[in-house]
Amino acid sequence: MEPPNHFDEILLVEDNPGDVRLIKEMLKEGGLAPTVHVVTDGADALAFLHGSGDYSDTPRPDAILLDLHLPRKDGEEVLAEMNDDVKDIPTIVLSGSQQGADLKLNDIEDEVDACVEKPLAPDTFKQLARSLQQ
Repeated sequence: MEPPNHFDEILLVEDNPGDVRLIKEMLKEGGLAPTVHVVTDGADALAFLHGSGDYSDTPRPDAILLDLHLPRKDGEEVLAEMNDDVKDIPTIVLSGSQQGADLKLNDIEDEVDACVEKPLAPDTFKQLARSLQQ
């Protein structure tokens, strides 16, 4: 399956309510209006992506914004357990610091499309989205 040429549905995997709010504001300020589905732990992220349990009727996201520090299953476990049906979804790892982003990207660079520092600026996300759509 080819990557989407738009991002109408985004899965945001983030356990910090403040970061969730900031990311939603960033998308709005960037002129983007996707539906943002929020899950707060890695186990729910996998259930959402695999359409299981409470998430049996959820849409397939066009992009995944994934924090690495999550309860129940961390972001690296989520990446490891994503099946082939969802591995082609553009995945952007969110890190609390650029140093952390650089270190983590070295470990998981084959599994993600980008690793960026939080908070993500609207223009940065728009540029990143355009690059993932090409």
